[in-house]
Amino acid sequence: MKARVRASKAIPPGQSSLVVIGNFDGVHRGHRAVIEAALSEAQASELCPLVLTFDPHPAEVLGGGSRPPLTVLDRKIDLIERLGSELKVVVEPFTLALSQFSPEQFARQFVVELLGARVVIVGDNFRFGHRRAGDLHTLVALGHELGFAAHASSLSGDAIGPYSSTRARAALASGDLAAVGAVLGRPHSLSGTVVQGAQRGRTIGVPTANLGGVAEALPPYGVYAVLVDRIREGQSMAVGTGVANIGLRPTLDAGFSVEVHLFDFSEDLYGDSLRVHLVSHLREERKFAGLPELKAQIGQDIELARALLASARPDPLARGAWH
Repeated sequence: MKARVRASKAIPPGQSSLVVIGNFDGVHRGHRAVIEAALSEAQASELCPLVLTFDPHPAEVLGGGSRPPLTVLDRKIDLIERLGSELKVVVEPFTLALSQFSPEQFARQFVVELLGARVVIVGDNFRFGHRRAGDLHTLVALGHELGFAAHASSLSGDAIGPYSSTRARAALASGDLAAVGAVLGRPHSLSGTVVQGAQRGRTIGVPTANLGGVAEALPPYGVYAVLVDRIREGQSMAVGTGVANIGLRPTLDAGFSVEVHLFDFSEDLYGDSLRVHLVSHLREERKFAGLPELKAQIGQDIELARALLASARPDPLARGAWH
């Protein structure tokens, strides 16, 4: 993955750009359609294609009640960069100072002077500037004044409706992984670092990797068939298939965890970063009478997950990762 780019270093002096602005949470099919169309437009106009996003989310800075993301920042950048080698992802820190910019300040100082924009593409509901004072019509008017063209991206979708992060998030909350995949174009994933656990799984012959620092939105508690990537130095690589338990582990009264059992895998993963792709929901989490009953159920979970994942292959676009 390429290094994050700041706005002040996005393009060489004297060059002009086409800028797509958005949060791009999930980098779903709709996002990808917009960015791919923008790449074609930039090539035809001989402009440098940029995708501009902000981190952290403005709601975190302004106290608007931010939600767990569908994709953490590094994952978001990786998924966007796969769309074109010439594409640059500009990640600008969202600060209180930036939130005070008027719409004209944002357009003049940021979009024109720093990014050299000749074309700006946003969503229909795009708002910018202090107290969200600017909208698409404001941006178009400022473009006429400052020398850039602005337009809204067209929505894409399926028979159910437009692709959106809201739609994916609602499907995830209800546990409908097929509906999530229909929007994202891939399974939803969780990422974290393997931390020391109580090693109870080893006592029943099912060792697990416990993930700490998981920031993404979670599905309902339960057991899932999963594909697992290991992330090292920004690069992801498929390491295997398995089952994941997300929840409170009520049989053992062990508290919340995201833990993964990898099939036919014996390497030490402590300290490694993993990405766990949720392919299928196997069952809800429940309390068993004791360890023997739990072990028997886990055996059934593993058998079912192996069958579901038997034909899984890494995505060619993922450069050795599952997705």
